Amino acid sequence: MTPGPYSLEGLPQVRAGAAQVEITPPLGTSLAGYFTDRVSDAVADPLYARALVIESAGERLALVSCDVICLTRETVDPAREQIAARCGIAPARILIAATHTHTGPNTRATGKQTIPVNHAWLEALPGRIAAAVEKACAETFDAVLVPGRQSENAFGSNRLGRLRDGSEVFGKDKAIGPAGPVDPEVLALAVRQTDGTLRAMVVNYAMHADATGGNQISAGWPGKVGRTIAAVYGPQAVTVFFNGCCGDINHHHWTPKRIVSKGQLRTDQMGRAMAGLAINAVEMGEPMTNATIDGRLRRPLIPYYTRDAAQRAEIDAWRAKPQRTVVEQFVIDRFDAWPYDGQTAAVTIQAIRLGDVLVIGLPGEIFVKWGLEIKHWSPAPYTIIAELANDWFGYIPTTDQAQRGAYGAKPILSRRQDADGGRQMTDAVQVMMWDLWEGRP
Repeated sequence: MTPGPYSLEGLPQVRAGAAQVEITPPLGTSLAGYFTDRVSDAVADPLYARALVIESAGERLALVSCDVICLTRETVDPAREQIAARCGIAPARILIAATHTHTGPNTRATGKQTIPVNHAWLEALPGRIAAAVEKACAETFDAVLVPGRQSENAFGSNRLGRLRDGSEVFGKDKAIGPAGPVDPEVLALAVRQTDGTLRAMVVNYAMHADATGGNQISAGWPGKVGRTIAAVYGPQAVTVFFNGCCGDINHHHWTPKRIVSKGQLRTDQMGRAMAGLAINAVEMGEPMTNATIDGRLRRPLIPYYTRDAAQRAEIDAWRAKPQRTVVEQFVIDRFDAWPYDGQTAAVTIQAIRLGDVLVIGLPGEIFVKWGLEIKHWSPAPYTIIAELANDWFGYIPTTDQAQRGAYGAKPILSRRQDADGGRQMTDAVQVMMWDLWEGRP
């Protein structure tokens, strides 16, 4: 056996495979992420579905990241079914998440849409996701798994501000300070051949992928992370990027800096910086001596938001205005068509164990405090949280912030669930984590 950088004595026998399949839509496809339509006119960098498959003791899992703004069950469920049929991986051990790029196509085909959908592209997406996993399964190798962590709290800031009256706003106009923290933890998992060749890396950090802007198709700064890692280790290195709980975090700084805050230069800077942190984390890490694989996927019922008198009064005031903003008209239209009063939703949550690592999948844009709570109560040394995984339920604010009025917390504009939905979701995750860790069925 070719000598490698690690002593292999006592390490578990692991096989792994990694692959990527391009999912770039054709030019002329509208880009999601804002309240106005942007029609793509160029490709700054291609979009991919990136897959990692790991097998240990006869058990397998698949982790997939897609360079899109979000994913719904209409896409994920058929992709998962195809993966299970073609690759024999249990559905509960297949996690599929969006990186949340704001310069990719709209992936929500149902309901009233502000941004046009490229239906032909979207209908083909489940097959492309499955093809990435199938390709990874066909090219497996003996693997060593190396987790690591770094810390970075200057990447951006909590984008909500607290006002003197206790309400909250998007931004810092008249704010007395940021309304919440950031999650500084950078987690990475290197998947190497036994000779040390890096074949894949999972990177996890909580930060909106909205630095690029414009009308060009781009994977944003998460895509730059992958390209930088491949530039260091070689084109065989596939990066699966999972965005953490960043519903209220973005790339702007709370205090003025000379660093540009938006555009391609900012995208490249963030991508290089995050790649560097991830590389440092795994280069200093120790291989895992445990490669236990297991998974749970559950769908607890959580109430939708039901229209109330307070929002109806606000909507009526907006209707009376001679001129309305784009956002006001958007909320009026959604309020009038809101179909969820008194209903509940089956909310997909997931937990996968890989040795010392727990990977948690949550279906929305989750406020950072929920991510920090999940990590605080996790039994695992490393807890990777992938928001926008398996489905989409809009923003998930804290129970407290759901009442404070800011973007991300305001119902119908950005929140679909009951104010307490986030607590119910994260409590269910806590139970799943401990059931999984302690081996309960």
